[in-house]
Amino acid sequence: MKKFKYPSVLTIAGFDGSGGAGIQADIKTASSLGCFSTSVLTALPVQNTQGVRKIYPIPVEAVADQIEAILDDIFPDAIKIGMVHTSQLVETIVSTLGKYKKIPIVFDPVMVATSGHRLIEEETIIAITEKLFPIADVITPNMDEAAILASMEVKTLEDLYAAGKLIKGLGCKSILLKGGHQDTSTITSLFYDENNQYHTFETIKLATHNTHGSGCTLSSAIAAYLAQGKTLFDSVSLGQQYVYKAIENGKDVETGLGNGPLNHFFNPQKLIKNEMV
Repeated sequence: MKKFKYPSVLTIAGFDGSGGAGIQADIKTASSLGCFSTSVLTALPVQNTQGVRKIYPIPVEAVADQIEAILDDIFPDAIKIGMVHTSQLVETIVSTLGKYKKIPIVFDPVMVATSGHRLIEEETIIAITEKLFPIADVITPNMDEAAILASMEVKTLEDLYAAGKLIKGLGCKSILLKGGHQDTSTITSLFYDENNQYHTFETIKLATHNTHGSGCTLSSAIAAYLAQGKTLFDSVSLGQQYVYKAIENGKDVETGLGNGPLNHFFNPQKLIKNEMV
């Protein structure tokens, strides 16, 4: 009798009770792309579409225990790491994952929320660059986060190129620099691969405030495609296409009083069943 398994994606990220970002967005994204989603909670932000009100920490021991419980049972085909807001949490995640065999990791350095609220402690940046960057196959900063990582102003496409070189020098294997905050009719994102080659992706900027959780969604989509066995370049490309369609299909829907969520289920896929060998 044949046996099957689902491509599995583990998200290690923060909470969003309003359902648009964080672990909720990650689970919706992986599920809509036909993957089985597991999760580890790193923090409990109290937030809605209007912003973050407070962040309650999760004990680092609890984070380690959660990771081990999942990896000992439902070993993922890819991991997405999101909100990691303390240096102790960085060290815990890296050391715990180090006990297991290496699998593709997408790291979304969540530092600034869509609302503009800063979510990370200053001393955490050093821990992230020294310990998380080396184990991640790709990091996905937006322009605000690229500015923090590169210690420079990032407002234009030229700034994005310059920031990419600086961030790559911090030890990243590859970087997807998201251009969604560009004040232009066409958005250009840059993928700086492990061979130090740039690839550009252009999309038309959609007129909507419903972009809450777009970064979480993109990094999770990349992880989902990696879990399906696609190359990193194809996963980055397909992930951006998915996010664009999710924004496009949710741009005229009113959910909450602030920045609304994406439509993650504009074209949901059935769970993929891969035959076990």
